[in-house]
Amino acid sequence: MTDKRLLIIAHAPSPNTVRLRDAVAAGAQDDDISGVAVDVRGPFDTEPEHVTGSSGILLFTTENLGYMSGAMKDFFDRCYYPCLEETQGMPYALIVRAGHDGTGTRRAVETITTGLRWKPVAAPLICRGGFDEEFVDQCRELGTMMAAGIEAGVF
Repeated sequence: MTDKRLLIIAHAPSPNTVRLRDAVAAGAQDDDISGVAVDVRGPFDTEPEHVTGSSGILLFTTENLGYMSGAMKDFFDRCYYPCLEETQGMPYALIVRAGHDGTGTRRAVETITTGLRWKPVAAPLICRGGFDEEFVDQCRELGTMMAAGIEAGVF
């Protein structure tokens, strides 16, 4: 058993967002990666101890009215202060499923993660506009990159 853990916190309220969440998880559980446990949770099911027990975090949220989902905001509201001192330097990546441009959502999450002093390890993946099958591959690739980076100790 490994002590390295990738926490995927995903708000996936539709069949297409479930596909993207599952692609991230599948990428993180690639057969070539054996040294990282993957924990996939919804924002309402994520507690501070899940965050503090992780080696890295992948955040996945929908864009709702130009902002992160209420579920992701609830996660940050509950976990921000309990995690503030213990998770500084936490590597993280962000995926936004945006019907529009995702700018407000990206900015809001980056403001919070900057306050937490988390370290972005990839540019935010913004899946803009109508659903595109390419989003699935992009999410899988980001999941693989995160888990491989954690396994290798790169971040």
